[in-house]
Amino acid sequence: MSTEIKSKHAVVSKPPYQLYMAFVDMRNFVQFLPEDKKKDVTADYDSIKAVVQGFSIGVAVSERVPYSRIDFCDDGAPFKFSVSLHFDAAGSDPYKTDFYIEVSADLNFMMKMMLGSKIKEALDKMVDGLAAMSEGRMPEGVDPSMFPEGFDPSAFGGTRS
Repeated sequence: MSTEIKSKHAVVSKPPYQLYMAFVDMRNFVQFLPEDKKKDVTADYDSIKAVVQGFSIGVAVSERVPYSRIDFCDDGAPFKFSVSLHFDAAGSDPYKTDFYIEVSADLNFMMKMMLGSKIKEALDKMVDGLAAMSEGRMPEGVDPSMFPEGFDPSAFGGTRS
């Protein structure tokens, strides 16, 4: 049975096309990993695979709707799942995006009870973090030293708080 989990919505201070372009290429995700984790990750334009605790787990792009949505699906994970990233215009401001994430996962009852709220919490944290970075703020609970040398969150727009 499929479990549907939706993140909160947040306004990101970047236009939808610009935010979409940051997520469209799976190779972009590797640059944000700590150096010691990169050796276990391979990525190309359409997919990313990692070895985590001895298990190979992958995610692949299943559909791209330019500047609006990117859909991902499992690619060798222990259970079926899909993820959709939404990049909607935020009201009448063409320079802001209403961003949110939807996940559908085949979780049995026990897995749903153990992971359901944790997945929702993680999705909300990602959405909040992206909104914070778009305003030039480091997301809450993130250690700036984990990012590559020279990384500057203000490069994502907005001003520092």
